[in-house]
Amino acid sequence: MSNDEVIVLKQHCLALELRSDPIKGRGVFTKERLVRNTLVEISPILLFNEEEYASHGKYTILDQYTYCWQGGYALALGLGSMFNHDSSPNVGFIRDIPNKLIRYVTLRDIEKEEELCISYGNHLWFEDDSNDQTQVSSDEDEPFPFAADDD
Repeated sequence: MSNDEVIVLKQHCLALELRSDPIKGRGVFTKERLVRNTLVEISPILLFNEEEYASHGKYTILDQYTYCWQGGYALALGLGSMFNHDSSPNVGFIRDIPNKLIRYVTLRDIEKEEELCISYGNHLWFEDDSNDQTQVSSDEDEPFPFAADDD
């Protein structure tokens, strides 16, 4: 896939909504049942190089929303920055480095009204109320469970 190719954002046909939780903050919920391997979102990213991020970004709220990325840090646009953490996530993500995108895919069937959550990895800056800590990857650059799609 080249950078000139159009990527159809067909995932927006899903019935999703943002809701606020007093502890977690805003999160993404589904209004319909989603089956495993459903593409939920394709988020374009804004890339911050390492120097720019070290000088500015890490001192702002962006520090809580960025992903490790080749050459720096990425801010996911769209719903990509709205997924809350769970140590047993129901959504995984795939970094598409060449196209500067992150794809979010369901890891299991998800029931109507359920929150869609990803894993933020091992280095959390908050107390984790999730019950199961066993599914988090030891690779801090890829919290769960996919590798970059370099094709």
